[in-house]
Amino acid sequence: MAVIENAKLTVIGAGAVGTSLAYAALIRESAREVALYDIDTARVEAEVLDLAHGTPFTGSSSIRGGSDLGVVDGSNVVVITAGAKQKPGQTRLELAGVNVGIIRELMPRLVERAPNAVFVVVSNPCDVLAVAAHRFSGLPASRVFASGTVLDSSRLRWLLASRLGVAASSTHAMIIGEHGDSEFPLWSQARIGPVPLDHWDAGHGPLDREELDRIADEVKNAAYTVIAGKGATNYAIGLSGARIVEAILRDEGAVLPVSSVLDGYHGVSGVALSVPSVVDAGGVRRVIDVPFDDEEQQRFAASAATIERSLAELGIR
Repeated sequence: MAVIENAKLTVIGAGAVGTSLAYAALIRESAREVALYDIDTARVEAEVLDLAHGTPFTGSSSIRGGSDLGVVDGSNVVVITAGAKQKPGQTRLELAGVNVGIIRELMPRLVERAPNAVFVVVSNPCDVLAVAAHRFSGLPASRVFASGTVLDSSRLRWLLASRLGVAASSTHAMIIGEHGDSEFPLWSQARIGPVPLDHWDAGHGPLDREELDRIADEVKNAAYTVIAGKGATNYAIGLSGARIVEAILRDEGAVLPVSSVLDGYHGVSGVALSVPSVVDAGGVRRVIDVPFDDEEQQRFAASAATIERSLAELGIR
């Protein structure tokens, strides 16, 4: 594969997440052309116009869009942010059922319009929807995956860097597993620069397990904190989505914890979970067989079981 020239990114869904992702992609020049699709004609046309007015400040990238699915034609990457929001009294499983229905209807139409694209699911529950998108698209798992814990890992790096007084770019740590309550940090592989985290002097020796657990809990609940204050998370997921797009369009071979359907990974098959993966112009080139300690292996299996239950209850498996 190679860097994709004159690349086109289409974002499906002009809500808070979709528009933030399109905005981030324009500012970062993630793609030469950004397209935005939504079934709400007035909303998507207004969002595209607002974004277009800023393009004189964003380099060579352009923006267009609308409620005609033809805007997807010729896309190299399609990011799916469309989905229902959780209503009062509605369970997560009920919400998942609604969004699976959207994916079931949407994926064949998207593949028809952009048969060579890589598809990235950002809508939640993203791991369940990644399995659904893979099934309903008929494409290989390498080309249909979810944003997974890329954002969760960014939150972890930011918190660790802040606590230790180092740059986030020098903080190498990942959240893996479900993008949800069963996610967990891969502490055994965490590093500050070249130094293992459990050897890093945080002032009076390495961080103890109690503090690490507190940091991990803050990461897991970060979205709830943001939603409680402003109603949605959008900026950080927009930026992390743009970062995934860049890894694809620039054929980077970047290692990111995206969520793809696994096959025999640490004993897990048929479910999508976030693990360190090499992302390039073909999508997920490969998942990396990272060593787990005993606790991490148990937590990974528990995370897989959580997704398996959801898939079984939704009739996807």
